[in-house]
Amino acid sequence: MKKRNQYRALLALQRVPEIGVRRIQILLKSNKSEDANDIFRMSIPDLMRIESIGEGVAKNIVQFSDWDAVDRILDQTHKLGANLISIEDENYPPLLRHIYDPPILLWLKGNPENLRTDGIAVIGTRRPGKYGSDQAASWSHRIAETGLTVNSGLAYGIDTIAHRTALASGGRTIAVLGSGIDVIYPVKNKPIVAEIIEKESTVISEYPPGTAPDAINFPSRNRIVSGMSHGVLVIESGIKGGSMITARSALDQNREVFVVPHPLGNRFGEGCNYLIRTGQGKLIQSMQDILDEISPGAISGILNAKLKVAKPEMKGIKWKSLELSDAESEICKMMSEKEMHIDQISKMIGRPVFTLHLDLLSLELQGAVRQKAGKYFELC
Repeated sequence: MKKRNQYRALLALQRVPEIGVRRIQILLKSNKSEDANDIFRMSIPDLMRIESIGEGVAKNIVQFSDWDAVDRILDQTHKLGANLISIEDENYPPLLRHIYDPPILLWLKGNPENLRTDGIAVIGTRRPGKYGSDQAASWSHRIAETGLTVNSGLAYGIDTIAHRTALASGGRTIAVLGSGIDVIYPVKNKPIVAEIIEKESTVISEYPPGTAPDAINFPSRNRIVSGMSHGVLVIESGIKGGSMITARSALDQNREVFVVPHPLGNRFGEGCNYLIRTGQGKLIQSMQDILDEISPGAISGILNAKLKVAKPEMKGIKWKSLELSDAESEICKMMSEKEMHIDQISKMIGRPVFTLHLDLLSLELQGAVRQKAGKYFELC
């Protein structure tokens, strides 16, 4: 009952005219009792003392009376067999909580614990070609195989392939709707939603039951897809469209953007190549390219077992099995204990930076070293 009352107050706050997500966040942080109902017990002068709460919004809070509509939404949620999760709950997606405008409430069907797992968003066009479809299936399988959750938006095309492949691979997937939890769009994806729920994966929405899939909802849906993920993988996209909006949202949220390159002349992949060319996305060729960019500690210990990677103490010895030049071997020996900046290598080896590039490129091509951001290099 206590949780229902809290959800009731949060839902009511969302229905207060002119308030918005940011003001609700500010109100919740300023409320020392942590009971959202107390916000409705405050006077107009007390509310106006809170940052960003002007007289108009304060009056709207004090005068709010549409509690019957709030109760109808809660009753409908219960009838649908859906759950509610608030931004204060432990199962709320940890990364999503820290974006600029996180949803205050999420409606959910399926396993709520999936929301706390590490995930990668897989996105792309609704009308992929064979190359895009094959890439979507391949990468979704690899992501699921590592133990990461595949997040997407349930749209036709790449989204649908991502969800289906994750389930077929025995992995987890989270579908984020741009409509109410009971309004599946596109309608043809109802069987996928049923399978997601049956297989202990998850479907979520920030919209109350009955909300139609209006076009205005989808950019907001996209911010959740990217915001709850460690990174966004763009499979196939033109210059314009929802995928590019999601990629920009990911960049705004300080998320990684990974990109599948496309053959020149393929207009359906122009958006992907544009992201790579402008430095907004990282070209990926292997799953390790994705894992390298995800912050340490963010990924659970399941990854090493799933990927069957070498134990930590075995890392960095591949170069010893290769036929390297004396100069290449000397560089590898120097990096045996830690990653090094190219300037450090130059200073320690006594050679100008410009003479090191060919040796380092050769080592990269042989799989002995890996270049990281900022001209740092480490042994593979």
